[in-house]
Amino acid sequence: MARVGVFVCHCGENIARTVDVAKVAEFARTVPGVVLSDHYTYFCSAPGQKKVQEAIQQQSLTGVVVAACSPHLHEPTFRGASSQAGLNPFLCEMANIREQCSWVHAKGEAATNKACAIVASMVEKVKRSHPLRPIEVPLTKRALVIGGGVAGIRAALDIANAGYPVTLVERQPTIGGNMARLSETFPTLDCSQCILTPLMVEASRHPKIELLTYAEVQEVNGYVGNFKVRIKKKPRYVREELCTGCDDCVPVCPVSLPNEFDMNLSWRKAIYLPFPQAVPAVYTLDASQCVNSTLESKSGYRVLACERCSQACGPKAIDYDMEPEILEREVGAVVVASGYNLMQAEEAREYGYGKHPDVLDGFEFERLLSASGPTGGEVRRPSDGKVPKEVVFIQCVGSRDPQRGVPYCSRVCCMYTAKHALLFKHKVPDGKAYVFYMDIRAAGKGYEEFVNRVMEEERVLYLRGRVSRVVSEDGKLLVYGTDTLAGQPVRMRADLVVLATAMVPSSDGELARKLRVPTDAYGFFQEVHPKLRPVETLTAGVFLAGSAQSPKDIPDTVAHASAAGSKALELFSKPVLHREPIIAQVNEGACNGCFDCERVCPYRAMERKEIRDRQGNLIRLVARVNEAMCEGCGLCTAACRSRSIDLFGFSEEQIFAQLAAVAPAPIEAQACLA
Repeated sequence: MARVGVFVCHCGENIARTVDVAKVAEFARTVPGVVLSDHYTYFCSAPGQKKVQEAIQQQSLTGVVVAACSPHLHEPTFRGASSQAGLNPFLCEMANIREQCSWVHAKGEAATNKACAIVASMVEKVKRSHPLRPIEVPLTKRALVIGGGVAGIRAALDIANAGYPVTLVERQPTIGGNMARLSETFPTLDCSQCILTPLMVEASRHPKIELLTYAEVQEVNGYVGNFKVRIKKKPRYVREELCTGCDDCVPVCPVSLPNEFDMNLSWRKAIYLPFPQAVPAVYTLDASQCVNSTLESKSGYRVLACERCSQACGPKAIDYDMEPEILEREVGAVVVASGYNLMQAEEAREYGYGKHPDVLDGFEFERLLSASGPTGGEVRRPSDGKVPKEVVFIQCVGSRDPQRGVPYCSRVCCMYTAKHALLFKHKVPDGKAYVFYMDIRAAGKGYEEFVNRVMEEERVLYLRGRVSRVVSEDGKLLVYGTDTLAGQPVRMRADLVVLATAMVPSSDGELARKLRVPTDAYGFFQEVHPKLRPVETLTAGVFLAGSAQSPKDIPDTVAHASAAGSKALELFSKPVLHREPIIAQVNEGACNGCFDCERVCPYRAMERKEIRDRQGNLIRLVARVNEAMCEGCGLCTAACRSRSIDLFGFSEEQIFAQLAAVAPAPIEAQACLA
């Protein structure tokens, strides 16, 4: 016989302001099976949880319904309290009367009636619940980190320093990511390479880190604790174990190409090192650009080279016969640190990017400022090599612009524009810098002071307003805009224009599909909860680091990466994994083997099981649930034509009982529920 206790929370005023909680508690006493009903200001507090535990023990409750906020917020809290009181935690249910009732309705009888209906439905559900036990899953204590920028390096080092092996995969020939392109970093103006290179070297030399550069993740199968990963390592045509980084191969190469690391502002050879501090310090032969190369289907570019680089190579490290390698690794956790790109500045056509060589984006200007850049740190115009005396910086190019698909703030543009203006003034003391801005967002530690320093000490003129267009005239750039504070149009001549373009995801969605991780409306990887679980994803065991989740500056990226690393370590700290048993179950006797469930399952948890007779002959195939991979989404249950799949904790019996409890609700509450 069911003995259910109902506990209605005021949630301060969040619920009590709209819903008559005393009336809801009084109504709950009339629901069949309820032997106790109470209300309290904060049931999530220690005294509130103690009330629930005492009631479970004193009233011998067989089920608990806590009418409060979203289960995402406090279901673990109350299930933990119930477990400590001796009740199976899966016999505790949350009736969400905050987000689904008080927050979406005005105060009145209808809102209270709706809360009563929600409570009644959850009572009927818990009366039909069964005790469940967590599922034990074996665990491979090795991590995969995807992306070798500062986020990936930090996460890999944190995990490796705790004693667990890590495979760090980077698709470029070197680790370092976008941070390696920067000159200095705000607000302290630390040299980017000075603070990043030691981390890069530490990661490459760490005995627990396997560094795979010039490689990409091809396939990810399995589940939390037991992922099977296939990694394609592209051929460098240079043996890493033999290359000494002597640079003898570069001068003899007859091919010159735009240098991607320098944002095509300089030239590199077909055999190259991306930048002097690259890790690993191993040259890469760009086979697609090598002299006389021909395309073959098996291994990509089969190099039939001029062989000058090979002849110049003393250690004989160049190997034209290298093939792509497919490496397989078993890991227990995956950290995604795929980073970001800048929005293509060509999309802002009104600013003349692509038409005028002296209109640059933020990364291009960074390379002009960098001592390792194409001009050795001197600021010069790409068009004629002259030192610019007047530079206009335009903020929010793409960011906060729904028409270009980037309605969000990219968070770093205000600060890196201020940094650019300050560094320009340091390198060209007699130069003039102008910044067009919408408003200044300087929310980090020391950021506001940095912007004030740029305005007041460096005398950079900030103009509040948007630029309408940039055109070329007599070797100068004419910038047309508006000063909204003065209420006047602005027309100024500039030698150089720098655009602060939006941060956008670096992944095109293919990596998300491989990992079975959702993305948000803009293409960034979606976290479980932006405040409470900002590094976890809906795919258990996959964690997010840095700008893969959203735009971030370097301090936030590093902190986020360490958080992702700590989540992986939390996973590895246990001998086995315990997963919630809210999973699908198949009635094999009723299954007709159509496998619609297999086709719709986003987690690949549905498998095929052979049913054989005593002689071992195959009779038929039926669906089977891999308990370790199932996330309890219920898609298979909805797709099953033979109704042979049910979901623990959400059985058809429970769902129909809930609907029956809601049906007799007052007409006003029915309208709210609709």
